[in-house]
Amino acid sequence: MARLAGVDLPANKRIEIGLTYIYGIGRSLSKVILDKIGVDGSIKVKDLSESDVVKLRDALKQVVVEGDLRKEVSMDIKRLIDIGAYRGIRHKKGLPARGQRTRTNGRTRRGKRKTVGRGKKEEK
Repeated sequence: MARLAGVDLPANKRIEIGLTYIYGIGRSLSKVILDKIGVDGSIKVKDLSESDVVKLRDALKQVVVEGDLRKEVSMDIKRLIDIGAYRGIRHKKGLPARGQRTRTNGRTRRGKRKTVGRGKKEEK
C-alpha cells in the first residue's frame, strides 16, 4: 500500500484511480501526472516500484493537494463572506451559491424539511 500526500492509496485499484483518493486530484489530473512521470495508469497500486512511488511524491509536491488546498478553499470562502459578496452571503446562510433553484430541491444544503402548518390539536 502506497502512502502519498498523507493518504493511503487502495492497493487493489489501478494507480490512475488510486490517485483520485487524494483531495484535489481527479481523473484528468491523475492522467496528466502519470503521463508526466512516465508511469502506466493501468498498473495496480500494490505493483508500483519504489522508484515510481518516489517519482509520484516529487510530482505531487508541485500540485496543491489535501490540507493546503482545503485551507485555500476555506480562506476563499471566508474572504467572500467578509467582503459581503452575494456568494459569501449564500455560503453563510447555507444556501446554494451557484444559481441553483431553492423552491424545490436544494435539500443537500438546506437540510431536512420543517413542516409549517397546523399546530397541535386543541383538547376539549
